[in-house]
Amino acid sequence: MTDLLAGNSLLLLFVVIGIGYLIGNLRIFGFSLGVAAVLFAGMAFGAVDSRLVLPEFIYVIGLVLFVYSIGLQAGPGFFASFRKRGMRTSILAILLLCGGAALAFILSGVMKLSGPATAGLFCGALTNTPALAATIESVSSLSSKLSPDKIELLKSAPVVAYGLAYPIGVFGVIFWFHIFARIFKINFTKEEASRVKQFEEAAILSKTYRIINPALGGQTVEKMLQSFGHTGFVLSRIKKGDSVEIVGPHTVLAVGDFIVAVGTERSQEIARILFGEEAESHIEERHNDMSYRRIFVSSKKVIGKTIEELRYEHPFTGAITRLRRGDVEFVPGPETILERGDRILVVSRRDRADEIAAIFGDSIKSISEADFLSLSLGIVIGVLVGMIPIPLGRGLTFKLGFAGGPLVVGLILGRLEKTGPIIWGMPFNANLALRQIGLVFFMAGIGTRAGTGFGATFQSGGLSIIFAGAILTTCVAVAAILLGYRYLKLPFSAVMGMMSGIQTQPACLAYANERANNEMPNTWYATVYPASMIAKIILAQVIVSTLLALGR
Repeated sequence: MTDLLAGNSLLLLFVVIGIGYLIGNLRIFGFSLGVAAVLFAGMAFGAVDSRLVLPEFIYVIGLVLFVYSIGLQAGPGFFASFRKRGMRTSILAILLLCGGAALAFILSGVMKLSGPATAGLFCGALTNTPALAATIESVSSLSSKLSPDKIELLKSAPVVAYGLAYPIGVFGVIFWFHIFARIFKINFTKEEASRVKQFEEAAILSKTYRIINPALGGQTVEKMLQSFGHTGFVLSRIKKGDSVEIVGPHTVLAVGDFIVAVGTERSQEIARILFGEEAESHIEERHNDMSYRRIFVSSKKVIGKTIEELRYEHPFTGAITRLRRGDVEFVPGPETILERGDRILVVSRRDRADEIAAIFGDSIKSISEADFLSLSLGIVIGVLVGMIPIPLGRGLTFKLGFAGGPLVVGLILGRLEKTGPIIWGMPFNANLALRQIGLVFFMAGIGTRAGTGFGATFQSGGLSIIFAGAILTTCVAVAAILLGYRYLKLPFSAVMGMMSGIQTQPACLAYANERANNEMPNTWYATVYPASMIAKIILAQVIVSTLLALGR
């Protein structure tokens, strides 16, 4: 069997992936390794026989697909995380991770760890595979003048250190969640009651108002909204006498008209003040001539445009009253940018519903497919950017490489969404599938190559790496929990979600969800995840580049 696998790389690749997934699905005390088990399976195969090593191009292809997909998906969230509520927590997450990187430098000096091993320790203690990928790529770039055997040894060091520190990186965070929940005597039932109250305040409501404000008489809806600015609600239907019409920008308001506003409780209060009074009866929602249709945004003509731009370029008689993006539903404003895969609720005349659906595309199939032209072009740009040498001084140069280049370009293109006729973003399902394929290819490839040096590395300092990883995980986790709970005054459910996001660890998030039994962990995980992911990738490269430049 060993001879068969050694002579067939394709067979070896999928055997490693299959066994890794099998092990990853095993649950012990409610914990499973998940896809990370593919890395350990690869290391086991490489340790058994030095011939069981996958070609380098397999993990490089996986790496590029993985980091570019992450960049596309995280781009909008990464830049948005620095706005409003998320800005403070994202900055805190980045500062904590910078502190973790500084501690890794200290541990490196105390325990005499090499630069690559220190970076692997940082990635494992904070459980981040993309950062490990960036580390390996940086090692390859900075040690290109060494012999191939020496390069392979340097590249295996961060993988082994990552594997040794990873388990504590997961269990350590969960342990501190449990300890601090007992210390602070957390009442999760009370936190859930508070969350439900906030949810009710943010729920989308539909109310009818009778216009009694004389200042609105004779004004168009467009002029009224320009005068009052952002109101937070959308107008869908208006009743003039016995006639019910769809509200459009040029609809003329008159005292005595009845108008329907869709928005949160707060925006409904603005509507009441603006129009005058809430009507005793609601305009019939399912009017015989009205269509209420959920439409998928899939047309290239509308993706990347705001709703305001869309109305000028593709005028239609209808009101977009709700927009669902992923698992979140909200009331869109004129400045809302449409993304591929959005699902909008459009109120229109029944005889115009199909025409409006055609404008937006409404194709489920198209939002599940990847555009391989834009995908290939984006990756090419990313690889070229990664090849640009960046001077570090003393004659040394640094390149973003196959990890950093596609990641940076993916972030920018994901934020842009569209450039002329090219749509950079991918539907969530297609992105997730591509990301998973890239990840398992990378883990299988790099795992087999690191396995050959696992025994020697473990004997030379395995226990010290495990101990250092425990210190690093503990310091970051304890600091994040105390600052989140005491300084930011967040509910403990939110603190667990924030720390899980800083750790970029789904297993910690699963534990937080099980304990909290509410949505706050998910919300705060998503808030800090993009910034934490990018920060760790950059910091891992800084660690290995700096220590190698210092001769370590």
